[in-house]
Amino acid sequence: MTSIERLLKLAVFFYATLFTTLTLMHPISSKPFQNTLTLLTIIGLSVLLSACQSALLPSTVTAEVETTHLNDQNHDSSNDIKTTIQAKQEVISYHSSNDQSLHQSAQQLAEKIAQVNDLGWSELDTQASTSTAADLLAEAYETVVDPSTPAVVEVIKHDLVVVKPVQAVPLDLDLWQMTVANFQLSHIQHPRIDTHYKWFSKHQEYMHRVTTRASRYYHYVLHTTLDQSLPAEIALLPIIESGFDPFAYSPGRAAGAWQFIPNTGRVFGLKQNWWYDGRRDIVKSTHAAHKYLSQLHKMFNGDWLLAIASYNGGQGTVLKAIKRNKKAGKPTDFWSLDLPKETMNYVPKLLAVAKVVAQTAGTKTLFSIKDEAYFEAIDVGSQIDLAQAADMAEITTDEIYRLNPGFNQWATDPQGPHQLLIPVAHVQRFNTALENQPANQRVAWERYKIQPGDSLLKLAHRYHVSVDLLRTINNIDGNMIRAGKTLMIPIASQAAAAYTLSAAQRVINRQKQIAQTQASNRISHIVKSGDSLWKIAKQYKVSVSEVARWNKIGTKSVLQIGDKINVWPRATAQKLGTVQRNVIKKLSYKVRSGDNLSAIAYRFSVTVKDIQKWNQALKKYLQPGQKLTLYVNVTKLKQ
Repeated sequence: MTSIERLLKLAVFFYATLFTTLTLMHPISSKPFQNTLTLLTIIGLSVLLSACQSALLPSTVTAEVETTHLNDQNHDSSNDIKTTIQAKQEVISYHSSNDQSLHQSAQQLAEKIAQVNDLGWSELDTQASTSTAADLLAEAYETVVDPSTPAVVEVIKHDLVVVKPVQAVPLDLDLWQMTVANFQLSHIQHPRIDTHYKWFSKHQEYMHRVTTRASRYYHYVLHTTLDQSLPAEIALLPIIESGFDPFAYSPGRAAGAWQFIPNTGRVFGLKQNWWYDGRRDIVKSTHAAHKYLSQLHKMFNGDWLLAIASYNGGQGTVLKAIKRNKKAGKPTDFWSLDLPKETMNYVPKLLAVAKVVAQTAGTKTLFSIKDEAYFEAIDVGSQIDLAQAADMAEITTDEIYRLNPGFNQWATDPQGPHQLLIPVAHVQRFNTALENQPANQRVAWERYKIQPGDSLLKLAHRYHVSVDLLRTINNIDGNMIRAGKTLMIPIASQAAAAYTLSAAQRVINRQKQIAQTQASNRISHIVKSGDSLWKIAKQYKVSVSEVARWNKIGTKSVLQIGDKINVWPRATAQKLGTVQRNVIKKLSYKVRSGDNLSAIAYRFSVTVKDIQKWNQALKKYLQPGQKLTLYVNVTKLKQ
């Protein structure tokens, strides 16, 4: 037995003797005696365990706790006694990293103290009260002084409470390990989760690619999620929604990492115009997503699975499914609902990703992200050319766009927001440069003389600005301008190609990608004697109609020896078909007040003739509320 252990046993004996003496000197019904006995028990337990901490345990971690306050009726005997109790309000909780029995024993011990205090010492006789106090201290000794159980003591300051510790997170964890430590839905099991888990486990390169893409944003997304007391699984939703790509755009017009559709985005305060789309703004869209999910969580009485399903399919869809099940006498949990296929897969996909993260955190499957802020938000106070901002921060324009994907054009929105996200390591030099750059020099201007045939629409297109901006800057009502007059027009400081991820440049990049795919995989077949479209199609495992379409000929065309026929083999043809299907989509556009065919055609990068061809019954004048069918390239949509 060590000297420390002897000292602790002596302390137990001392307190047992003290309690016996006090009990013989004072009647058990005495209120001051009850409070004194309670206080001495708490102090003795605190001193005992504090001694154990320094002598026997390697480290101390203070954790936040959820608490349930006890009945206060036994604390009100006198103000001075109550004050004394509050001054010593330390309840000890335990956490063992290797053995749950220590945690359970300590928790039971704390609950015993609470139970005795709650019942009141007066319900025990003299011998029982003394025995109870001594037994509690002895039990504390046996719980803590266990050489086979390494433990961590958590001293949690609170009034007398039953304490439920939250798992402590070591400071050296990366963000994926921190995510796992804060999961709240990991206990959920279902075969539909397993199906998606197998896919994600098999495609580990996808998880690495997605988590690499998340590296700029995930520190902010995770910490904001936890600050809102949301399950850490919510921080993984952008993996399902967009693969953590803030430039992602769906056929349903959802945009950004969190994939807000225009109307929902506006409901949650996400500004959308020609200059700026808040749905792609990492900071703004993350706050909006958290607000939306919190509302859904409350709407569905704390059921996170229904809330997450509603985020994907809409609360109306989920509520209708619940109503149908209630009417049929069926369960109304998520797994029992008949929902659209996408929504039925959405929740298990998220839980499957969470399971993969839990099992691969800290491995090479996930791109390791340190628990360090990647960017800092800087208020620049006015419109600024993004290429100029990149130069001021000494980063690339590509980096400035990836951190600030909400900005569609070559500059920030003149009406705001005026906030730029800058890498932490470059903030100081950016702030210094910003201080030396007056607001009126952050955007270049040109005095333009209007030429015959000019229109606001043409000039806006030429200078990459909006018609509304030209009207506002030059105090113009309507669309009429006169030749010979001058207009003030903001202009980009560099060539359009320098703004690598502006809306226009992204379209060009996409077109180049398609062209490169076509060129790199094209086979030029020289027609020989006996060749036919059917024979060539069979040779390259494609269809006759595909060969005809690629070469702009009929399916029954007669080929001449020496003709060159362009063919893309099956794998390439499928890839091109997927690209084209994902790009060209049918949209239903609702005409708004002030719309005309020219403006709609410009916005969707189509021609007036196209709109007229797609809408044969179109009359000369448009009416608000009228529906138009459009076939558009979704990468070219303008706000």
